Amino acid sequence: MMNMKNIISLCILFIGLSVSAQEINWMSMNEALEAQEKEPKKIFMDVYTTWCGPCKLLDKNTFANKDVANYVNKHFYAVKFNAEGKGEVHYKDFTYTNPKYKEGRKGRNSQHLFAHALKVTAYPTMVFFDENSDVISPVAGYHTPEQLELYLKMIVSDQYKKLTTADAWQKYQKNFKGTFKN
Repeated sequence: MMNMKNIISLCILFIGLSVSAQEINWMSMNEALEAQEKEPKKIFMDVYTTWCGPCKLLDKNTFANKDVANYVNKHFYAVKFNAEGKGEVHYKDFTYTNPKYKEGRKGRNSQHLFAHALKVTAYPTMVFFDENSDVISPVAGYHTPEQLELYLKMIVSDQYKKLTTADAWQKYQKNFKGTFKN
């Protein structure tokens, strides 16, 4: 029979596990668009492939970071999108598919038409959408939590609307004070 001390110890253990195991709440693009209709929020999309090494590092080192996960979960609908997958995406009155997808193919497959429409040419690429599901900007390549923070906070605060020149972007980067820890 468990005494009060054991029950308290178990509660502390479960609380500790839930805090340390913070994860991004990924969904499909169709789910994010549906959620956006009910509660407008920006969309953060991770465009990846199954064979992409930097994509796996992004999952392991950046998306698993508790600061990144907490911030993304609070401010975005987070979408995980396989750029060489076979699912349908219903976006802006069009259904995107991957008609050349080869089931069971090892390594590279054909690019999904939605990734093509977003002009994704490198993996990983993170794509930001506004509350109306319009594309704000893609950000290609691997980024550490500290590097990604700059983009996440710029998008959430709508600062991107003011950064219309290379000088403005450089000034923003120089003056940005991040808080995410590795």
